[in-house]
Amino acid sequence: MGSRVNLVLVVLLLASCLWLVHTSQRTRQLTSKLHTASERQKLLDAELKRLEAERQAQATHLRVDRVARDKLGMVSMTPAVIVTVALPASAAASGAGTSR
Repeated sequence: MGSRVNLVLVVLLLASCLWLVHTSQRTRQLTSKLHTASERQKLLDAELKRLEAERQAQATHLRVDRVARDKLGMVSMTPAVIVTVALPASAAASGAGTSR
């Protein structure tokens, strides 16, 4: 009877040792994945900051003005390009041209 108890205890001890080795290996794997994910997060944070700075630079008034001039052919308003339209007397009297 005593040898059976010892055999059961040895089997349980071996199972416990194998479980400990398995758990230790799994912990190392998860720690490695966590470190890799942390490094990737740092890289993505740096890229996000770079992209936000680039977006702000793209939206400056000078750049918008330059694109409007170069690509769209827009020009600044000067008295030479302003056109005044006169309303006929009947439309002016009825208030058709007024804004609300």
